[in-house]
Amino acid sequence: MKYAGRRLVDRYLITEPVFYKNAMAIIVPVVIQNLINQGVNMMDTVMVGRLGEVAISASSLANQFYTIFTFLCMGISAAGLVLASQYWGAGDKATVRRVYDLCMQLVLLIGTLFAVPCAVIPEKIMRLYIDDAEVIFEGARYLRVTALVFLPHGLSLVMSQIVRSTGNARLGLYISCLSFVVNIAANYVFIFGKLGFPAMGVMGAALGTLCARLVEFAVCVFYMLRIEDKLHYRLGGIVRLPKLKLLDEFRRLGMPAIISDTILGLCASVISMILGRMGREIVSAYSIVNVMDRMCSIATMSVASASSVMIGHSVGFGDFEKAQKQGYSFTLMSMVFGLFAAMLVLLLGTPAVDLFKIEPSTRGIAIIMMRSSAIVVFFQAIQSALSKGILRGGGDTKFLMIADIAFQILASIPLGYLVGVVWQWPVFWVLIALRIDYIIKSVWLIGRLRSGKWIHKAKSMA
Repeated sequence: MKYAGRRLVDRYLITEPVFYKNAMAIIVPVVIQNLINQGVNMMDTVMVGRLGEVAISASSLANQFYTIFTFLCMGISAAGLVLASQYWGAGDKATVRRVYDLCMQLVLLIGTLFAVPCAVIPEKIMRLYIDDAEVIFEGARYLRVTALVFLPHGLSLVMSQIVRSTGNARLGLYISCLSFVVNIAANYVFIFGKLGFPAMGVMGAALGTLCARLVEFAVCVFYMLRIEDKLHYRLGGIVRLPKLKLLDEFRRLGMPAIISDTILGLCASVISMILGRMGREIVSAYSIVNVMDRMCSIATMSVASASSVMIGHSVGFGDFEKAQKQGYSFTLMSMVFGLFAAMLVLLLGTPAVDLFKIEPSTRGIAIIMMRSSAIVVFFQAIQSALSKGILRGGGDTKFLMIADIAFQILASIPLGYLVGVVWQWPVFWVLIALRIDYIIKSVWLIGRLRSGKWIHKAKSMA
């Protein structure tokens, strides 16, 4: 029996220590990076939360429009990472650099398209989310400053993400460390009016974010041009038009990832609209719970990053059997990390809520949401590893796009609206309904992994 069990493990899982060593070499820096990023987000929320529920609702809802852009950039980064990892595994560094150029060009275009409405019509953007005049006014002030954030953040995000295709996760860690210090210090100065500056409230939080993003961009450019010694990238490639053959591969394997992440960003925005119709107390509570979720799910997101890179290398090299076993191994890892994240939410949820200056009724809503969140984050870990890491690294982006669109638009959004706005069920079930796609996709994507149909190798550019 023991021998049969050993054979079963060897058949489906990777047991060589070097695999886990290489995985941890990516996971650990990404965990620290995400911990710092989410720490910044949490401190932003805590600082703004000291100003009251209008401020926290305004910044939270204003950020939803920015979140759409962030998801778009993540989709572009993911598309680039799928191709760059495979070409890196195949030893084609020149094409990796061309992929980098294309992604930077897309961010420049999209960042400009998002920045203009934020600067010109911020009030109209806020009215999409809520009818509260006070929240709209404060949110519009936040968005006007945010208009300056899109390009530096988008470019630094793409640079730090795609460089992981070479197995280097240090750049993201470096910029996160600096961003943490700059953001907290700038927030303190601008929000509360220190060092001779006037107290700017919500607008001060946006200025703090702008300072941090500009520092991130400067560090990224310096690192890529002066320190990075594997890819040897040069910014001059941004003005070079991509070859048609690369555009075709980007369309085939990369574009579905962009569409998928954009849909997720849009759906996150729609979820905020649904919650906005339920009142500012619900919005404030959800903002707190959302930050806590991300803090507790940092390790699970890092598994997705590591699996995408390592599986992409295996597929690019042509070792499909190894990629399949890596997929099973990372899935099991995500389940362990997901269980740990759920326990953290249950243990730390109430103390986290007590950090915020909110009404007792809002506190009660947030604590109840934390309980349903503990269920959600377990399934979130599994589907995240599969959809954003394993299957995406294997090039199965079209299937994932269909799954994201179907389960978000046909399940989460309508069910969340019915449960929250029409039927007015308790908030415990509202959060479950809004994230029901995580549960469905966890089961669905495991089936896809088992089928072996998820491996699609990028075509050679030679």
